[in-house]
Amino acid sequence: MRHVFVAAIVFLWVTTAFAQNTATEFDAKAAERFAKLALACVEKEFPNKISHVLKSDADVAPPRVLTPAFCGCYDWHSSVHGHWLLVRLVRTFPNASFAAPARETLKRSLTAEHLNKEAEYVRGQGRDTFERPYGLSWLLQLCAELREWDDPDAKEFSANLRPLEETAVQRLSAWLPKLSHPVRIGEHDQTAFGLGLMLDYARSAHNQEFEKLAADAARKYFMADTNCPLNYEPSGEDFLSPCLAEADVMRRVLPPPEFAKWLGKFMPPIQAQAADASWLPVVVSPDPSDAKLAHLDGLNLSRAWMLEGILAGLPKDDPRRPSLSAAAEAHRRAGLAAVTGEHYEGGHWLGSFAVYLTTKRGIGQTTK
Repeated sequence: MRHVFVAAIVFLWVTTAFAQNTATEFDAKAAERFAKLALACVEKEFPNKISHVLKSDADVAPPRVLTPAFCGCYDWHSSVHGHWLLVRLVRTFPNASFAAPARETLKRSLTAEHLNKEAEYVRGQGRDTFERPYGLSWLLQLCAELREWDDPDAKEFSANLRPLEETAVQRLSAWLPKLSHPVRIGEHDQTAFGLGLMLDYARSAHNQEFEKLAADAARKYFMADTNCPLNYEPSGEDFLSPCLAEADVMRRVLPPPEFAKWLGKFMPPIQAQAADASWLPVVVSPDPSDAKLAHLDGLNLSRAWMLEGILAGLPKDDPRRPSLSAAAEAHRRAGLAAVTGEHYEGGHWLGSFAVYLTTKRGIGQTTK
């Protein structure tokens, strides 16, 4: 109990300090600390938690041999979205101090040779479930970011990624029709978050077939859902909210009036709440140095962007907007304050979540 109490006090102090010293606008100076987290890990091979099926002694190899492009940042999916973070920030702040080293890092990773090896690895026998859906969905987000960026390096990286991109789309397209029920947990296997990234990618790539597949899956899994048990959240190792992620993907497939009606049945507690964050308290990681318990720091960040996504999908005069906005801001401040880089267990991935939130990647042209 004492450990949790101390963590809570430190959390409140850091949150207050962050709120007092951070500008409202996300600028190059604020972006630099997130870029440094990715630069420190995308080429850092160890420690490494690989998800690797061994078929024989010949399959025993270090990460840099198995997956040479995405062998850093502790695990494959974190390396993928670490690369996405660098692309996103260089695209957003092309003249920032971190832009040149970030470009050089991307050039070393995203070579045709490395990415052909990655595609070969993912297509390998016994790897049908590899990084499905979380890592593959983040890979498609990386592909979308590069495709949307009018830059010579981006065009080269995008072309190099094409074999792996096509493999990811094929793998997910074969999987979704067979998934009879959604996975409703708060970690990597969650279906709702993956579908959101898939939809955003499909619309960016103008892949209407894949877009229809993902949108139909979201309707199939979630359209009839009511009374999401938000009071059951969070589980102790969540970094995604099952309830909010479901709403965030449904705003991508339903027009605002229909989404507003669906949300009223799905999440009725929002209806009668005042314009504060008390209906959805922020969370505190009891031990940020623990790789699993550090997930709760990421939950504040993902909740913030999901709440902003829900707001983006509602009509402008919806009466629930004040309470949603208050909760989004509280989670945003708490989440960003926790991205310190003090512990590698969180530093290797929290920066990506922070950048996804602060640059509003999931909101805008991809919202239906």
